[in-house]
Amino acid sequence: MTSETYDPETTSLRGFHMHVARFLDGSDTPRAYLDRCIEEIDRREGEVRAFATLNIEGARAAADASTRRYANRAPLSEIDGMPFGVKDLFETEDMPTECGSPIFKDNHTGRDCALIAGLREAGAIILGKTVTTEFAFYNPGPTRNPFDTSRTPGGSSSGSGAAVGAGFVPVAIGSQVVGSLIRPSSYNANFGFKPSFGAINREGAYSNLSQTALGTHAATLTDAWMSARVAAKFCGGDPGHIGLTGDVAMPASVHPARLARFESAGWEKTSPEIRAKFDALINKLSAAGAPMAGRSDNARLEGFEQLMAPALDVTNDICGYEFLWPLRYYHRRDPASISENIAARLVDWEKISADQYAVLLDKRRAMRAAHEALSDEFTALITLSALGPAPKGHDWTGDPIYAVNSSILGAPAISLPVLEAEGMPLGIQLIGYPRKDRELFACARWVLDVLGLKP
Repeated sequence: MTSETYDPETTSLRGFHMHVARFLDGSDTPRAYLDRCIEEIDRREGEVRAFATLNIEGARAAADASTRRYANRAPLSEIDGMPFGVKDLFETEDMPTECGSPIFKDNHTGRDCALIAGLREAGAIILGKTVTTEFAFYNPGPTRNPFDTSRTPGGSSSGSGAAVGAGFVPVAIGSQVVGSLIRPSSYNANFGFKPSFGAINREGAYSNLSQTALGTHAATLTDAWMSARVAAKFCGGDPGHIGLTGDVAMPASVHPARLARFESAGWEKTSPEIRAKFDALINKLSAAGAPMAGRSDNARLEGFEQLMAPALDVTNDICGYEFLWPLRYYHRRDPASISENIAARLVDWEKISADQYAVLLDKRRAMRAAHEALSDEFTALITLSALGPAPKGHDWTGDPIYAVNSSILGAPAISLPVLEAEGMPLGIQLIGYPRKDRELFACARWVLDVLGLKP
């Protein structure tokens, strides 16, 4: 049931960037790398169930083309030859897009979404579509946690988190509206990156709510940054947003001027054991020279904590109101095609009026303004990525209460798999400021340096 006990100092996933030099000198090839991924899929996919669809033949053809480019020393980008899993919300011309719902069974649109078109143009290999929860909300799919298959992989990017955690691919595309990328990253030992809102083009994604952000689950911090940055280079950001900017290369480590310890509404629900692990980490970073402040010794942070307390409820209501269309139509057309989980939420969401929605948006604007105001004092917020390790069972995907904060703020967040609990991964989270994604990676690299971990 348990494949291995997680240890952040010794457990490593299937990274990609360290192989590029070997592709160039001919001692390894993208095709050989892909075949190793497929071997691991053959070995464990039956128990992990990370993929909704695989296109192995197409992936091998793409890997062969990439191998030829490297032989000619002419790769298309820094991620040429990188195998990707893609959350099954994003259109792909060669595979169906089913959104975790029977409504979209065998739904072939015959086109790539903007992100996938950009990845292919960059030479990336689209290996398969990863399982999502129903419509990327809370109803679980079949995926299991690769570190302990009796536990959830999280959601909604269930298959993406598990595929990276199992070593099936170095990077998988996920998305987040509430906690759908950061939480499964924590549960599956991923380096999870939820960029600033609008940083990666969502055209052709079946999740286009006002907080939806596309991001990366990755085996390494470097893979998380480079894959997202190159994707934005080839597909751009959302309309009205310039997308991720800055050098494609992984940022150098930068000592944070000051970090804000952010407890959020999750702290009261966190066990004493997990609190102690987080406190020990904070103490280690402080001893390494990172000035730290928290709500108990900083009035501005106390005010921000109070303002952010209802973040999960506000987000759920915003998203519920926005998702009435077309969900109400689906339910009216065929009630049996919608899970009881979603149908019950629909009853509550239909009670939210336009005036109430306006109030919710005002609350979100106030949270964002207060967060932006902290930027003159703090490099980043530091908090947990989840309440604890992945919960036992498969009937839910875990509490998103820590992960929701970056969503409602529209801010970049990175989950670093640096803690262990019950022999399972547990991430810490850095939350930065909108449009300062690269600066957040520089801070994250500093954290890894202090802990003696590789980026």
